[in-house]
Amino acid sequence: MVKVALIGYGYWGVNLLRNLTSIKQSEVAMVCDSREERLQVINETYPGINTTTSFEDVINNEQVEAIVIATPTFSHYELAKKALQAGKHVLVEKPLTATTEQAEELIQLATSKGLQLMVDHTFLYSGAVEYMKELVESGGIGTLKYFDSTRINLGLLQPDVNVLWDLAPHDISILSFIQQEQPISVNATGVSHTGNGIENIAYMTLNYASGFIAHFNCSWTSPVKLRTTLIGGDKKMIVYDDINPTEKVRIYDTGYECKTLEDRTKMYVDYRVGDISIPKLKTHEPLRKMLEDFLSCIKSGNTPVSSWEVGLRAVKILEAAQQSIKQNGELILIK
Repeated sequence: MVKVALIGYGYWGVNLLRNLTSIKQSEVAMVCDSREERLQVINETYPGINTTTSFEDVINNEQVEAIVIATPTFSHYELAKKALQAGKHVLVEKPLTATTEQAEELIQLATSKGLQLMVDHTFLYSGAVEYMKELVESGGIGTLKYFDSTRINLGLLQPDVNVLWDLAPHDISILSFIQQEQPISVNATGVSHTGNGIENIAYMTLNYASGFIAHFNCSWTSPVKLRTTLIGGDKKMIVYDDINPTEKVRIYDTGYECKTLEDRTKMYVDYRVGDISIPKLKTHEPLRKMLEDFLSCIKSGNTPVSSWEVGLRAVKILEAAQQSIKQNGELILIK
């Protein structure tokens, strides 16, 4: 068993603790939160778990082997760095850090100490995303042409990061998991309606050398909640609706082919519309599977599915997108 400490018992920390206490490979040694009232909830629900308001208590506890960080983005770098310096394996809530420089420093530190540094991109462990990856890799939808995601809802507005940093990491990680080609540039626009300079609506487009294109629509101020992604190939197309409880993935036997006539200024598009298939997906809790991957890789030394590479890629894209927003949608190269 791996002795684990959880930092942060907020919205996501509740789910993390529920899973950690039910996984045989883990033993929750301690939970840390700065709010006494949150610790009181833990004491009542999990009376056998030690609690503290001091992060120093956690990193100084020699029994703790791994630390799971579920705190606001601005605190990830400092907490993860102290944990790694103390020789603890680290799992960080997305996004990994607030800047590429911070992420690269943590990666270098973890690598030099032989420690796991993993990011909680939970969707990579869902049956729907696993199925879509297998389908794309097998050539089932042909050559990828586009990725178009919509992730909108009413709240929760974050005080430290804009809507892209909050919502887009989910879809960026899914895209990176499915599409191996890396983007070369980004355009992004956004607006703040709250007067604090933090964008609550934003649109981001990733550009690729092959002509593949990816678009992201993120909002905290929508009257409806949508979690929809369209993935287009030249043979078939995928509609992924994460909110749908029974039919999250639909495969459309639909495609198109552009043919140029002798006169190069003229062309016609041959559209093909066929059947729709709804695959049976694996049913498991993605968060539990993600935690099991983290714990397993601590013991084996293997690279987790949601590795630091995935986390670093997301931070690079988000950082470039933020720069584009500040420059009124200017094209920014992704380094």
